[in-house]
Amino acid sequence: MKQVLSQQEIDALLNALSTGEIDPETIEEETNKVRSYDFRRPIKLSKEYINTIQMIFENFSKIADNLLSTQLRTNVDINLGSLEQISYDEFIRSIPRFTLAALFTSDNLGGTQIMEINPQFCLQVIELVCGGSPSDYTEKLSKKDSFTDIELGILEELVRNLLTAFESAWSEILDIKTNINSIETNPQLTQTMSPNEPVVLASFTVEIFETRSFINICIPYISFEQILDKLSFKSWFDFEKEVDEDNREVLEKRVKSVAVDLEVLIGKAYLTVSDFLQLEKGDVFQLDLKTTDPLKLYIEGKPYYLVRPGKVNDKYGVEILQYIEEGVD
Repeated sequence: MKQVLSQQEIDALLNALSTGEIDPETIEEETNKVRSYDFRRPIKLSKEYINTIQMIFENFSKIADNLLSTQLRTNVDINLGSLEQISYDEFIRSIPRFTLAALFTSDNLGGTQIMEINPQFCLQVIELVCGGSPSDYTEKLSKKDSFTDIELGILEELVRNLLTAFESAWSEILDIKTNINSIETNPQLTQTMSPNEPVVLASFTVEIFETRSFINICIPYISFEQILDKLSFKSWFDFEKEVDEDNREVLEKRVKSVAVDLEVLIGKAYLTVSDFLQLEKGDVFQLDLKTTDPLKLYIEGKPYYLVRPGKVNDKYGVEILQYIEEGVD
């Protein structure tokens, strides 16, 4: 069944069967209807592949958050709402007649992908970029049936930022580069595949100024046919992947330039509040270490070395004597 029935629907169905309104034989014939299926070209992805794609799009939403917030200079909250496997015809019928649909291709991904951005969010972006009030779009939305050339130029930059996030989200398992084919405002004209073509539809909620709208990314099944082996968890969590030497050198250089705090503890003394309040210039109190005992050198608050104090060019310094092993007092 395509959906789970509620208790009221179950009661109504049983009542119709008992009164004879529905013929049980007819239901049985419809239920046992045989449909052809080509196992050489399955039309749906397995749960394992869908889980991997979900992780990719969750990463996409986080990256897109930062890019759009920087572009619009205000907080934009993007979250993955749902991930479905439907037909292309169902996707086209689920989006409004007037919208923004960017058709793009990706290297290493077959077919044409579609990014559909709700016109409500598009008008918000235009108002913010042009210096208008975020509430001005509500009146214009009911009158809009197309975008001007200037507005399309602004929205094209929005699409490019989203595609940059799309490329970064896939970078963990696949290097891709996206190219915009066209930007349409009437989804009925985007006949890039047959109506029955299976697609993966990722729907995102976009919240800005407490107003929620949507972004949809439609990817045909043929885009995944050549990369199914890379969508497995084994490939996603493969820690034995070859590391690019250039990336290793860049990472090593950046790690070495990170500043850390070094502290040397000379010793401790315990005083009562009464003794502390009576301290005066010239008073001497005893520490818990002898002058011959090595001192501890702390890195970011953790002890790492035993050291000996001294002077280096009229400045205080320490000489490292021994590494402190973990768990050793």
